Amino acid sequence: MHGRLTAVTGFALYAGIVGGCAEETESMFDAKPLPEPPTADRRPHSATHHGITVEDPYHWLKDDSYPTVDDADVLAYLEAENRYFEAAMAPHGALVETLFEEIKARQQADEASVPVREGAWFYQWRYEEGGQYRIWSRWPANAPDARLAPTDDAETILDEPALAQGLEYFRLGALAVSNADQLMAYSADTNGSERFRLVVKDLGSGELLEDAIEDTIGAPVWAADDSAFLYTVVDENWRPYQLRRHRLGEPTAQDTIVYEESDPGFFVGISASASKQHLIIHTADHVTSEVYLIPTDDLDAKPRLVAARRAGHEYSVDHQGDRFIIRTNDRHKNTRLATASGDDLSEDAWTSLLEGSDTLYIRGFQAFADFIAVQERVDGLDQIRLIDRAGNSAHIDFPEAAYAAGLGNNPEFQTRSLRLNYTSMVTPNTVHDYHLDSEKLETRKVRKIPSGYDPSLYVTERISAPARDGERVPVSLVRRKDTPVDGSAPLYLYGYGAYGHAIPPSFSAARLSLLDRGFIAAIAHIRGGDDLGYHWYEAGKLERRTNTFNDFVDVARHLIGTGHAKAGRIAIAGGSAGGELMGAAVNQAPELWGAVAAHVPFVDVLNTMLDDSLPLTPIEWPEWGNPIEDAEAFKLIRSYSPYDQLKPGAYPPMLVTAGLNDPRVTYWEPAKYVAKLRTLKTDHNLLLLKTNMGAGHGGKSGRFDSLREVAEEYAFFLAAMELAE
Repeated sequence: MHGRLTAVTGFALYAGIVGGCAEETESMFDAKPLPEPPTADRRPHSATHHGITVEDPYHWLKDDSYPTVDDADVLAYLEAENRYFEAAMAPHGALVETLFEEIKARQQADEASVPVREGAWFYQWRYEEGGQYRIWSRWPANAPDARLAPTDDAETILDEPALAQGLEYFRLGALAVSNADQLMAYSADTNGSERFRLVVKDLGSGELLEDAIEDTIGAPVWAADDSAFLYTVVDENWRPYQLRRHRLGEPTAQDTIVYEESDPGFFVGISASASKQHLIIHTADHVTSEVYLIPTDDLDAKPRLVAARRAGHEYSVDHQGDRFIIRTNDRHKNTRLATASGDDLSEDAWTSLLEGSDTLYIRGFQAFADFIAVQERVDGLDQIRLIDRAGNSAHIDFPEAAYAAGLGNNPEFQTRSLRLNYTSMVTPNTVHDYHLDSEKLETRKVRKIPSGYDPSLYVTERISAPARDGERVPVSLVRRKDTPVDGSAPLYLYGYGAYGHAIPPSFSAARLSLLDRGFIAAIAHIRGGDDLGYHWYEAGKLERRTNTFNDFVDVARHLIGTGHAKAGRIAIAGGSAGGELMGAAVNQAPELWGAVAAHVPFVDVLNTMLDDSLPLTPIEWPEWGNPIEDAEAFKLIRSYSPYDQLKPGAYPPMLVTAGLNDPRVTYWEPAKYVAKLRTLKTDHNLLLLKTNMGAGHGGKSGRFDSLREVAEEYAFFLAAMELAE
């Protein structure tokens, strides 16, 4: 409910909601006393489901007018927490600044992307020295050495710094140049809500057309003749639910609805086929999908269904000019690749091209005129397979035993080279072009570390940790070679474990600031991600969700046993669903952790899954369960939901973050979690909540602003674990 305080001053409002500040406590960070932490009101609220009544005295922190947040009580509490965060971190301002300058010095000030060809042009983004946002440019592809660098006739097509000027938040959402290269549609989000405004720019004159569309998401797709484009819109609950056609010059109110998704658990997206001959409509939840096709030269055509949705069937489609390529899980959960002619797209006509297996996990593909590039994972290791028109296949060889490799930006359909991204825990992000005719990798870019980086000083390894149920959980580790493995080094442990999203063993320039201070860093490849295949994902969802949390705790205990860590000297971090992991791990084994960073954490799982008015709830039921209809799901979610499972006791130092405009994990989840935990913790360890009042799920938007938030996290770890210089 809304709190209502009238005819009071700002100070009285603050005192009435979050308590006065007359008393002071000693900060664990510094001898200088801190003000008493904010204390949120407890206001009666309860709900009964399946005969069980749940009390939630902090329910009022959810503003009833969300996504507008204007409740004075709510804002006062969040602002009080922000002031407390600033007071707690103030003694460590010098450390934050030192870390920030270290991390910033590892960023190439004028970094630029490797040019990518699309049609008659090469495109590139770059930062001006010290710039927070990118500048996009292009130049004719027929100029000498055009593939290597901008030519004299390069032109700027989008200036993000100019668009972001004066804004607290700016994020480019999509950029789509028309087929004739004369127009460009782009979208931007200026508050973190992920409701993008789409406009069209004439690249000849540099002027914006009158066509402007609100509340879009994703990239638009142009008609073959550039007279129109299709785009998706979100509803009031931020669900992409509708595909519309806009004809240039016509009022947007007259835009035709091409497709509307009525199932509240399905999100709609669009893309162009590799051949550019079809527009692909993809609608799905986490376990079921459905695809429609529209010819790009006839946007008035009725969408053509590929395969009707049935529960548990996931598939995706692309067009290779004379045939369609389908990735489907109809025979094996690790999927297969199939082909179909343009005349008959029925499932009976799908001809298998590559079968997945218990060891071969087909994660995705890109289609080209003469070949297909397949992204695979075998025994947890990334592989890239190439399949030619005759069905012959071969793999690309990579130089290290443990790495992360993926398909890059490859817009050209007629090509004999393939853009790839490569990294490892000790190898900075690298862009390769693989040339099919010579079967050679060409290195196009290795991320520069201007302040210096010597990979020979570091060592990485991959080990296997036993989980309590007998599974073996992969763990990627990196440290300086001179860091001892005898339990004396602090450990930084990261995890996610949801949605089948694997955390790759990749390089982090920021992480060097911890490694160079004696930390060992580890990534726990826990169940819930698809690191070892689709079954690894399934083993961490629904009724097996607690495997994810147990794996993380068991990895930590194994690392203690192997001398990589010691209880109480482990800093852990995770965001979003990884923030849920942080909350669950803290509840299960608080004694293990020396400090915790939970970023935009999904910690109020039960209440969110019970609220079907929230944008992500219906689509999330296949992931977590539907506690509205299923009593067993209700009981299970309640049994692990971090907010619901908070109990009196000692907790480690914790830094919790939120975004006021976050549509994915709404701000009140971390706010309620911190408010409740303040009343239950029996220790004197610091508990901080920082809410970005003008941002969303990803935090601040500028590249250096976001790095400062990393510096704050690291400073919190170092100070909490008494490792600050």
